[in-house]
Amino acid sequence: MARTWLFFVVCFTFFLTSISKCENTTKDPNELVFVPSPEENPTTAEKAEFGRKLFFDKRLSLDGTVACATCHDPHKAFTDQLKTSIGIKGQRTDRNAPSVLNSGFLKTVMFDAHLKTLELQVIVPLQEPTEMGHNMKKLIPQLRAISEYQKAAQRIFKRDFDAYVLTRSISAFQRTLVSMNSRFDQYQAGNKKALSKDELAGWKLFSEKLYCIQCHPAPHFTTFEAANNGLYVDFGKDKGRFRINLDSADIGKFKIPTLRNSELTFPYMHDGSIENLENVIAHYSQGGKKHPLQSSSIVPFELSPKEQKQLISFLKSLTDTSYLKLKNF
Repeated sequence: MARTWLFFVVCFTFFLTSISKCENTTKDPNELVFVPSPEENPTTAEKAEFGRKLFFDKRLSLDGTVACATCHDPHKAFTDQLKTSIGIKGQRTDRNAPSVLNSGFLKTVMFDAHLKTLELQVIVPLQEPTEMGHNMKKLIPQLRAISEYQKAAQRIFKRDFDAYVLTRSISAFQRTLVSMNSRFDQYQAGNKKALSKDELAGWKLFSEKLYCIQCHPAPHFTTFEAANNGLYVDFGKDKGRFRINLDSADIGKFKIPTLRNSELTFPYMHDGSIENLENVIAHYSQGGKKHPLQSSSIVPFELSPKEQKQLISFLKSLTDTSYLKLKNF
């Protein structure tokens, strides 16, 4: 992990240096961050723009009231800042909507960490009854009948609009949503004035005194894995990853979210049950609720009021909304 972070810092420093030397180069390093894409679905500007249109189109939902952007609003760090989202017919979803920023780096998708690609993920909310509630067999002909979409499919993919076109376009758009130019990133890239003394003290607490780094290592501030964080003694109806393979060892395991833009992605946890960062810290400082399968890394700790303020200051230094201007949202 240390080597990965060092490589990231070196590359990012190179990006910033290149920017300062070239007047015609974009001034937002996010455009220069390499985001991997599948060999069968390379990201192109035209494909991503097509995906963008689909992402904001409410016609993808059964009753025409919900788009992908309804639960993943660019102005809310691609979340909806609700405890659980509101789907068609005013229905509540089972889980909190995570941000799709930096989703191109994900190794697994969904809170259960069971889907391997963004292409597979696209299908889930489209057909989930409490979300967009559509049926792909009915949705595809409807979208193909839209002249603009059919022409784009033939131009970009050389085929009629179908599920392949739909999923590849939206996932390509998601891979362009990069948020890796926070003040913390700028500090790591060499700008030593980017962080305040409190933010630096908070980073030291985060990375050295506490166990945060075990589940939220830089640069992505997640391990991309599912874990039981001891949120409940009894997880009740939603037992997390357990529902995928019915493996009792997976009870209470949910994918560890990134802490990037956590200032804007409230409320927190898979069910949106914690309203603010202060209460998140309180949960972990108490050592969780002591669920039998709780991660062994979660142990009680104490922070002074000053240290808590510093830790939260650091977390807020991970905010980067430059994508709003860059993508003209």
